[in-house]
Amino acid sequence: MTPRTATLIGLTAILMWSLLSVMTVATGKIPAFQLAAMTFAIGGLVGLLTWIGRADAAKSLRQPLVVWVVGVGGLFGYHALYFLALRFAPPAEAGLLNYMWPLLIVLFSSFLPGERLAMHHIVGAVLGLVGTVLLFAGNTSGFAPGAVPGLIAAFIAAFVWATYSVLSRRLKAVPTDAVAGFCLATSALAAVMHGLLETTVWPETILQWLAVIGLGIGPVGAAFYAWDVGMKRGDIRVLGAASYATPLLSTGFLIAAGFAKASANIAVAAILIAGGGLIAAKDMVLRKQ
Repeated sequence: MTPRTATLIGLTAILMWSLLSVMTVATGKIPAFQLAAMTFAIGGLVGLLTWIGRADAAKSLRQPLVVWVVGVGGLFGYHALYFLALRFAPPAEAGLLNYMWPLLIVLFSSFLPGERLAMHHIVGAVLGLVGTVLLFAGNTSGFAPGAVPGLIAAFIAAFVWATYSVLSRRLKAVPTDAVAGFCLATSALAAVMHGLLETTVWPETILQWLAVIGLGIGPVGAAFYAWDVGMKRGDIRVLGAASYATPLLSTGFLIAAGFAKASANIAVAAILIAGGGLIAAKDMVLRKQ
């Protein structure tokens, strides 16, 4: 697999994650950790289904403890912190702090062997950050002192996801099949947290059940496998900068579904984020065939 192909596969994860918000809204009032337990279980099953016909695929779960710590710590740690952030802090501010992870991925990539961080990578990531700030600017509502723990959790979550993503490159020898095990372990931990903190609420309609299944197959399933491929074999700097398209595309899907309204802020943010992504991906776009 060429780096370009792996990068394109990684980009599909960004597209799937952009559906996360609208699909989550469609699930109704299912508590956060219960929803995580259900969707990560489906996501793990998606991975297990790809093992059919490959007798040696199960060997991918035989990994050193450090691999499991990175994999489960990244998936469960990030989502637990993000859910905590949304519990205590306003969604707009929490989302803005959380979306520092694309910039952090670009910056952290400079510590990887053989990777070179060029000025256009930094410019592209910063433009994406500016566009994201603008995207959230019209939605900020201020925050009370009690929101500080949530904002801190969102900030730490950004570092957790960026660290997990970059360390995936360092663990390049670990097959993507192992992500199925990480998803199932994350589901189990989320189920424990749900039992301790939440009251169970099951989907009430066919549409809600379909939304849960869709989340598990796509944004909380196939997206993690695609991201793993992109991080391990693609251009990590391009993927980091391109990740700023997630909140923009997510907002677009919410507008299309009638859950949000279009605005001038969104239009300008689109230009900044798209421009930043193209600048960061200059090497890949202009590379001779």
